[in-house]
Amino acid sequence: MRILGIDPGLRRTGFGVIDVQGTRLVYVTSGTIVVPPDQALAGRLKVILDNIREVVQSTRPTVSALEKVFVNTNPASTLLLGQARGAAMCALADSLLEVHEYTALQIKKSVVGNGHAAKEQVQKMVQHLLGLNGVPAADSADALACAICHAHFHPLKQRLQDTGQLPVSGRASRIRGGRLLG
Repeated sequence: MRILGIDPGLRRTGFGVIDVQGTRLVYVTSGTIVVPPDQALAGRLKVILDNIREVVQSTRPTVSALEKVFVNTNPASTLLLGQARGAAMCALADSLLEVHEYTALQIKKSVVGNGHAAKEQVQKMVQHLLGLNGVPAADSADALACAICHAHFHPLKQRLQDTGQLPVSGRASRIRGGRLLG
């Protein structure tokens, strides 16, 4: 399985691609889409859309994972982040990729073991888990962490669906205290 992880942002959108080979995670590529701040909103969203399409075409992932937007104290920022996330999701859907969504808390807990880990901790653990020579940039590390999170959760979800313990419906599942909630 090849997973494309996306950390959406209106200024900087991180992407990371990993291969899952049994229990091994193998780094493929990662980077950051830097969106020119002087463009109108529509143009900025198009930059995200076009670049993610290009990443999908060049890396050929089989599935994607996207960080969910959280509500913060500034509603305007939350809306703008949601639009960037929507552009990323449209690029993934247009490429016929299945999209799995994870909260920042789920991603950090999966990668670091602590849902409130600092960015530097995430970067170091991504470096360790993927055997990278250097620490990845923050946006790339977050996207790779999203992909790693999916690599960890997907087998569990699949087993639960196969045994009939998890509905196959489009309903979102949550993880609480290490348990999968329907």
